[in-house]
Amino acid sequence: MNRRHFGRLSVAYTAAMGCALPLRSQALTLNDVSSSQATQGVKAALEKGVRFAVDSLGRNNGFLGNDKVRIPLPGYLEDAAGLLRRLGQGARLDELVAAMNHAAEAAVPLAREVLVGAVKSMGVQDAKNILVGGETSVTQFFADKTRVQLADKFLPIVKKTTQQVRLADKYNRIASQAANIGLLKGEDVSLERYVTGKALDGLYFMIGEEEKKIRQDPVGTGSAVLQRVFGAMK
Repeated sequence: MNRRHFGRLSVAYTAAMGCALPLRSQALTLNDVSSSQATQGVKAALEKGVRFAVDSLGRNNGFLGNDKVRIPLPGYLEDAAGLLRRLGQGARLDELVAAMNHAAEAAVPLAREVLVGAVKSMGVQDAKNILVGGETSVTQFFADKTRVQLADKFLPIVKKTTQQVRLADKYNRIASQAANIGLLKGEDVSLERYVTGKALDGLYFMIGEEEKKIRQDPVGTGSAVLQRVFGAMK
């Protein structure tokens, strides 16, 4: 077993491990956590995050009902939204936003297998980077390992869903109205690719949010390995 240690951060680990030990005897540092234990802990945390993210986003209103990940109008339409609403286009704008978010919700369940596969293939250096990295370390790991593959998987589902709800028609009606009043300059934008990118951003964000909870309260996870590894980081 690889017993190399991850660092020399000295911290208190106060999680109960089944018996009430004196606080001094419970003190752990990252030097007390082997690289194999640390990797196991990070994998457990990320798998938990994947389950949470996919389950919460891959359902009806998973994106639309979550202010943190709701997909907004593309920037150029968002900028024009105020005037378009005053011109009576509010309902169409709302329909467009709903359709984009529902397309993302339909695609997200496809991510589970790819994300779990990335976690299972994680190496010691990947785990170390996440364990001692900043708030974007999880997002960066998944983006590096899975973004291209997931974009290829998501895009056909997004296209199929948007075709079913006639998203292109909804978009074109809004876009033509914006162009008529000089608010749209004819940018060549694939709305489906925009939705795909935002769906992935939301997915990685939610995984990161779950990991933050684990870092903040490893005892609350009920997992001994998460308590040991992330407790040593507190």
